[in-house]
Amino acid sequence: MSSLGSALLGLAFLAALAAGALALAGRKGDERLLTLSRRTVYGFCGLITACVVIIELAFIGDDFSFQIVQEHSSIETPSGYKLAAMWSSQEGSLLLWAFVLSLASSAALWATRRRLRDLVPWATAVMMGVAAFFTGLMLFAPDVDPFATATMQAANGMSVTPTDGVGLNPLLQHPSMMIHPPMLYSGYVAFTVPFAFAIGALVTRRLDAEWIRATRRFALIAWAFLGLGLLLGARWSYTELGWGGYWAWDPVENAALMPWLLGTAFLHSIMVQEKRGMLKVWNASLIVGTFSMALLGTFLVRSGVLQSIHAFGDNTVGPYILGLIGVVLVGSTALIVSRLDDLRSPKRIDSLASRESVFLVNNLLLVGMTAVIFWGTFFPLISELFTGEKASLAAPWFDRYTTPLAILLVVFTGIGPLLAWRRVSWESAKRVFRVPLIAAAVVTVILVAFTDATDNLWALALFAFAAFALTGLAQEFWSGAAARRQLTGEPGAQALVGLVSRNRRRYGGYIVHVGIVVLLIGIAASSSFQTNRDVELRPGESTVVDGRTITYVKPTVAVDAEKFTFGSVLRIEEDGEVVGFVRPSRRFFRPTGQDSGTIGSFFAGEATSEVGLRPGPWHDLWIAEQPNIAEVQRGVRQADKGFQACIRGVPGSPPECKALGLIMRASVGNPRREAQALAQIAKLQSLAAEDVAEGFLRSDAASTFKVIVNPLVTWMWIGGLIALAGALIALWPARGRRRGALVHTEADARKEAKYREIRDAELDHATGKLSDEDFALVDSELRREAIEILDGAGNGSANASGNGNGNGARPREPEKAERS
Repeated sequence: MSSLGSALLGLAFLAALAAGALALAGRKGDERLLTLSRRTVYGFCGLITACVVIIELAFIGDDFSFQIVQEHSSIETPSGYKLAAMWSSQEGSLLLWAFVLSLASSAALWATRRRLRDLVPWATAVMMGVAAFFTGLMLFAPDVDPFATATMQAANGMSVTPTDGVGLNPLLQHPSMMIHPPMLYSGYVAFTVPFAFAIGALVTRRLDAEWIRATRRFALIAWAFLGLGLLLGARWSYTELGWGGYWAWDPVENAALMPWLLGTAFLHSIMVQEKRGMLKVWNASLIVGTFSMALLGTFLVRSGVLQSIHAFGDNTVGPYILGLIGVVLVGSTALIVSRLDDLRSPKRIDSLASRESVFLVNNLLLVGMTAVIFWGTFFPLISELFTGEKASLAAPWFDRYTTPLAILLVVFTGIGPLLAWRRVSWESAKRVFRVPLIAAAVVTVILVAFTDATDNLWALALFAFAAFALTGLAQEFWSGAAARRQLTGEPGAQALVGLVSRNRRRYGGYIVHVGIVVLLIGIAASSSFQTNRDVELRPGESTVVDGRTITYVKPTVAVDAEKFTFGSVLRIEEDGEVVGFVRPSRRFFRPTGQDSGTIGSFFAGEATSEVGLRPGPWHDLWIAEQPNIAEVQRGVRQADKGFQACIRGVPGSPPECKALGLIMRASVGNPRREAQALAQIAKLQSLAAEDVAEGFLRSDAASTFKVIVNPLVTWMWIGGLIALAGALIALWPARGRRRGALVHTEADARKEAKYREIRDAELDHATGKLSDEDFALVDSELRREAIEILDGAGNGSANASGNGNGNGARPREPEKAERS
């Protein structure tokens, strides 16, 4: 199977090169070559998918002839983690990248098969160039071939296939880690699509909004996947690493956050280009930066250039990925600079009190935050370059500079939805801002009067502005539903559902804003008002932390072939009543990939924490245990000495030892007897380990518990899920599209975008954002632009390159906002 996999991988590499070459050869309009190129991309997708299937079957089938399986799985590894073990390896992560890219490229080319004929060849060449790069790494770079075979030397000197594997890193055996890496990689890779089309637009000088409309969904999908990956990674850190936090400003964490921040800026900024034809330089620069940061995230995880708990790769592919980043940055920058005259827009922002102004400020804040994180992340390398010594910046430094920027982002998250496009009158502004400002003031007074929020003024400011933002967003839903209810007579809930259903992009985005604000509230509360104590308790003893009585009821212990687990049962009481129990533990694993005949080897490998967690809407009670195992380790050393004496058959050994000695002597040169001897040794070791472990229950030793009370941290997870739900709503196709009324051509896309803009203006007028005078001006401008689009379509702007529909038909009039 490994030979078949290698052959398929080689064919996939050739297919990627061929697809890119065919696309460029057909860029002058050769439909036959373009169709062949697109189908070759589909073939590349099929070949890479077959490679993934072969690797996964090898993991499930414990085929240790594959080196990747032998090094990252074992017979004892649970089946679910065997499926996820592929991306724990360097070569598996590269294969995952190529697999996701093959799916994204195929979907993008299918979606644009009748559109953007002049851009698609260049976009195909870029996507397949990236695909060939990562496929080529697996074929030609050292030590990253997923189909490399594993052998071991037998006692007779012959090479044989290993009978078992090293096993999966215990830190990765967590439910979040089964889907966290694929989500991050899907986010990284999906940004390739808008990047490739942006390059195509720059090369062909087609710098209108068509490439944005064709790839907006891919950018939003990438953003959602990357956000989910970040959320799962934070959850893993919170429940598995045992330090009590969810974000440590670790280099690899930061490397995943930076493209998400730039992607957020990009998704907002492209709306300005779609509606006003502005910020073209911003949009081209943002997508180049986002894709470069996505590559940088892959580089940091797999290069080991910066120390990180999340970095699992060797520095075998790092220089190649760094070279790709350099090519992307230099080539893209040169292309943008050469197209500056074409990228400049004759239009200007009409008013500072407009949504496009807020989006420009939003760009500046998000890019500024990315720059701060980039500097802090790479400061060790920068300091080493200038001083010869690595000096890292700790979490307080990041908090100091990112907190003000995050608070300003919350402010503008609330302001943006309250403003209309193009212009807002002073009277309209007063009307829409009045209630949110009152809510912010009331919340501030309540927090100052009844809580200790004044102990942290940054947190107080964030809570106040969050109240402003959430009230403003709630007002948007309320006023929109009221306008629809007034026209249709629908009940309130039905009107609200209808409003969101017919304006998914707008209100899905608002829901994302709600989720981000709720998430930031959870972060601010849990990081600013956390109670953190280390306590030492013996069985039966109690302590009080933040008004809760915690009693160490009893110790627990468990032993299996892989690990010792020492834990405890803790009783939690509030106001004199028992509210629950938690069971934290500490697991000690044998080293993976090493044969050891000692019980002491249990304490020579990884140690992980299983946190005792009692979540709640107002606070989480988080407890991690550090057991005192000194007595156990002394017992282990004595047991190991006794076991060695047993094997040697010293006088006074029990009958089991004599029987074992006979089996071992008989196993010399006899593989079947050797396996029997090893099984007997493992059985005796297990019995001895269980006996030693029982000593922990009898020892009455004190354990150290880290007890943390995290206020409102549950809302961080809830906020993340709300944001993801909003992204799904924004992505979900409109009813017309689901019924088959697809946008087939660029003219169709332009008309649909303009009608959406007209509906947005009508809805802004209905909800009070636009005065009658402002609405009359905006509506006149929009309808004039719509007529120009219709006239262009009617005059035969559709042609062989797919730049119109060619029927000159005038579609239906745009619906009024109250019906939207």
